[in-house]
Amino acid sequence: MKKEDDTKNNDLMEKIVSLCKRRGFIFQGSEIYGGLAGTYDWGHFGVALKNNIKQNWWKKFVDSRRDMYGIDAALIMNPKVWEASGHVAGFFGTTPEGKKFNEMFKTEVGAGEEGTVSYLRPETAQGIFVNFKNTVDAFHPKLPFGMAQIGKAFRNEIAPRDFLFRQREFEQMEVEYFIRSKDWEKYFEYWREEILEWMGEIGLDMSKVHELEVPDADRAHYSKRTIDFEFDFPFGRKELFGLAYRTDFDLKNHNLDYLDEEKGEKIIPHVIEPSMGVDRAILALLLSVYEEDEKNGEVRSYLKFKPNIAPVICAVSPLLKNKPELVEYADTKVYAPLKAEFGRVAWDDNGNIGKRYRRQDEIGTPFCIVVDFNTLTDDTVTVRDRDTGDQERIKVEGLVNYIKEKI
Repeated sequence: MKKEDDTKNNDLMEKIVSLCKRRGFIFQGSEIYGGLAGTYDWGHFGVALKNNIKQNWWKKFVDSRRDMYGIDAALIMNPKVWEASGHVAGFFGTTPEGKKFNEMFKTEVGAGEEGTVSYLRPETAQGIFVNFKNTVDAFHPKLPFGMAQIGKAFRNEIAPRDFLFRQREFEQMEVEYFIRSKDWEKYFEYWREEILEWMGEIGLDMSKVHELEVPDADRAHYSKRTIDFEFDFPFGRKELFGLAYRTDFDLKNHNLDYLDEEKGEKIIPHVIEPSMGVDRAILALLLSVYEEDEKNGEVRSYLKFKPNIAPVICAVSPLLKNKPELVEYADTKVYAPLKAEFGRVAWDDNGNIGKRYRRQDEIGTPFCIVVDFNTLTDDTVTVRDRDTGDQERIKVEGLVNYIKEKI
């Protein structure tokens, strides 16, 4: 039974990787030169999907809140940052031969032999901590408040694997939430619930999500409590996101404090850290929304994205691309207004209608809109639903509102 499950899981991963390349989501990095392990390039639909995930996260955790401040810190920082954070002394991996090595990527700042050794950041968190004072001085926030960042991080993984799961270059969505020490348990639980809620909102299969209370021996040295949110990937149950109580470790190491202007006292705030990887979120989402069924005697694969997350909201097609009157109508009266309204609208006139439907299904497009000869006489179009395959005639003038209601 286990062998059958392993085969099924391997097949699923192969299908996801193949679909991502075939439909322009994700490509192997530097592929024309044989690739580079642990690096991937994002194609047109992959970029759109990634942007939707990041924008959704930013809206929930930053724009809709009154206690959050955004930051976008530099990738290369003064090396003293990594000394103070403990990364220079303690951020080590081990080779198969048992040899330790620092997992940070080294680089040099400056020209020639006199260049200063620095590092590509291995996490986004320190970019937030070193800007704590700047943010406090600029905005005078009252505790509790948070700082949020989305950005790249780099780790010299000895064995990157499992597609997007473990890479050398990846992207993080992270909050450092500054609190009084006495309130840490309250806010830890609050952020646990916020993370779970967001996972459901973007469409993850919550039956595959599990919480692991990380034991003392396995926690990072700065953490007093950590929960890993794990996901049932085809290659096993693995960490997806994390929630850590970092105490006052980071601000204390950077010699930073906070002046309570009302009480006139200086304190070192403690920190709750919700940390979510963009790449792992997308891998878990692809595995959550991948579906197969049978249409017209053929196996159909499709991505059942929520409309607000899908890289394409709708695709517009003239029934025949060699009929100028259909193409003109589809372009000017259907595609152009929808494109102006929603942005994420595709034009698809390649192949017959059946092939277009299959292509858009694999991209995860919720609605396909076809302009046919009836359109020229009654100003209605066929709108096909991705999930059911059902079709209905809709007046062209009502298309924008129809799609708004659906999403």
